[in-house]
Amino acid sequence: MKRYPLIISMALGVCLIFQTSWAEKVYITDSFRISFRAGPGIENKILKFLPSGTHLEVMETGESWSHVRLLEPEGSDVSGWVLTRYLSTRRPWEAQTKAFMGENAKLIERVGILEKENKDISLRDQKLSQDLEKFRSAFHKLQYEHGLLKKEATDYLKIKAAHENMKKRVESLAHENDLLKSAQINKWFATGALVLLCGLMIGLVVGRQQRKRRSSLYV
Repeated sequence: MKRYPLIISMALGVCLIFQTSWAEKVYITDSFRISFRAGPGIENKILKFLPSGTHLEVMETGESWSHVRLLEPEGSDVSGWVLTRYLSTRRPWEAQTKAFMGENAKLIERVGILEKENKDISLRDQKLSQDLEKFRSAFHKLQYEHGLLKKEATDYLKIKAAHENMKKRVESLAHENDLLKSAQINKWFATGALVLLCGLMIGLVVGRQQRKRRSSLYV
């Protein structure tokens, strides 16, 4: 029989432990400021007043009063009692509005950052487009100049080939002219020799005839 109170106490302790782990998160309802008391009744000491939107953890719920834990930001949790009718699992509209306004402010700030980044990207894109256009113009200019150089090189090669051909032709003509000059000199030399030979022969014939005439006079 003595074991039953011990077992009951242990069971209650386990239930309290599990109740703490299963504790429901609730809020003080909209536009209220309620008392946070040391016990479940108005005769108990008021520990503090809790404004609307205060975050609580329910440890035990009754028809009129609920045992709750006040979740302090500093981490020092305090337990007490509040009227059950002022508790709600829904986050108060005022707190939601503040949260939305905070999120909206963050979104507006983020939009501003994104707009600035987009502006910077647009400026970089514009600069890149301008640089690309300059590079295209420079490339077309180089391509045009390359075409001219290629054409000039082709013309130069043609002129060089024509010059080489002309040079060979001139050398050939000079050689032919030298041959003609040599042949002409030989021709004049042969003609002169022939004329001289003819003159000698004529002189011999004439001289012989004259000698015959003289000898016939003296006979």
